[in-house]
Amino acid sequence: MSRTLDEASLRAVLARPRLARVLAALAGPGEETRLVGGAVRDALLGRPVADIDLATTLLPEETVRRASAAGLKCVPTGIAHGTVTVVIEGEPFEVTTLREDVETDGRHAVVRFGRDFARDAGRRDFTINALSAGPDGRIHDTVEGLADLAAGRVRFIGEARQRIREDYLRVLRFFRFHARYGAGAPDPEGLAAAIEARDGLALLSRERVRVEILKLLAAPGAPGVTAVLSETGLLQRLTGGVGDLGRLARLAASETEPDAIRRLAALAVRSEGDAERLRESLRLSKAEHARLAAYAGAEAALHGTRDTLSPADVRRLVAVHGAEAAADAALVLAGEPRPVLAPEAAALLARFAAGAEPVPALPVTGAALVAAGARPGRGLGRGLAAARRAWLAEGCPTDAAARERLHALALAATAGTGEDAARSPRCMN
Repeated sequence: MSRTLDEASLRAVLARPRLARVLAALAGPGEETRLVGGAVRDALLGRPVADIDLATTLLPEETVRRASAAGLKCVPTGIAHGTVTVVIEGEPFEVTTLREDVETDGRHAVVRFGRDFARDAGRRDFTINALSAGPDGRIHDTVEGLADLAAGRVRFIGEARQRIREDYLRVLRFFRFHARYGAGAPDPEGLAAAIEARDGLALLSRERVRVEILKLLAAPGAPGVTAVLSETGLLQRLTGGVGDLGRLARLAASETEPDAIRRLAALAVRSEGDAERLRESLRLSKAEHARLAAYAGAEAALHGTRDTLSPADVRRLVAVHGAEAAADAALVLAGEPRPVLAPEAAALLARFAAGAEPVPALPVTGAALVAAGARPGRGLGRGLAAARRAWLAEGCPTDAAARERLHALALAATAGTGEDAARSPRCMN
């Protein structure tokens, strides 16, 4: 496969007024500033370009002086490493002085400033990331990145093993970039080097691993690349478990928009224990872990039912596990023998997922029971539990008649006189 590269799109990016102002401010005899990296790559592919990085022969202090003289705001975001962020009307432009590697240890690099664009490009990871473009639109390619970009080939610059030894995060970036930009099988040399370097993954922080894994899962080629990770044993090292490749592939084929956490759930979560394991292995945020744990409960409830689910079942599912978890689980399980949703149940779940239907809430409160004469304490908890069991068994009604009936049942239970005959719903807990 060969893609046609869109040079007109690149020229359109360079013509953006704010970028043009930055380039004009930094221009001068004997100095040069170019658009580099991802902005060039994505523009040539006709993809949206949001983050714009520039490389310059100017030293950081001179970048600040020239930009400030032009009335532009400068933020020294990484000035010790050569990076200054120039901000125009709220839009940031990262400007970095050309660099050369002095020493690397697999995690950190010692660099010095330089003036050679080719040497700066040569220290990058992949050929498709080493492209640069001048203000006039001329593309500079010293490592055959244009040919690789057109071919959908993610290839290390120079010797793959050496590039990975410089920074072991490049193992994950190799797979992530192939999932986003690659076509066909991964580059054989890069793949072999990544497998050989698998022990180096232990040197990486779990936070860095998390970022790369979630970006990979959100990419178009995630199912195929994840299958390669599984076949090589790298997936197990990263997540601590075996992945369900079939579920991930089916989900990716049915999603309207990729969702990295939902894809992670499809790949690696069958229980709350799995969610806990991923929280540790990937240093997930509290919100991400909570979403996976809720998904695990909803998945177990849906996957365990044999009967066709009714709207009442869906209301129970959402009441217990939440609308997002219920929708995630239903989407992940689509195409499997279970669950089967009646058409009206599926439509109701879609409304819950879209926020068009409010999540059912128990129409009995402790405050209402106390106001009706119930004493605070264990009896109150017993009454609320009895009302909730009955409410779930009835399909989570919220009408006035149900509220009165459940209120009476709860009051009786607080006094220890009511019959607690309601059972938990068949599959929603």
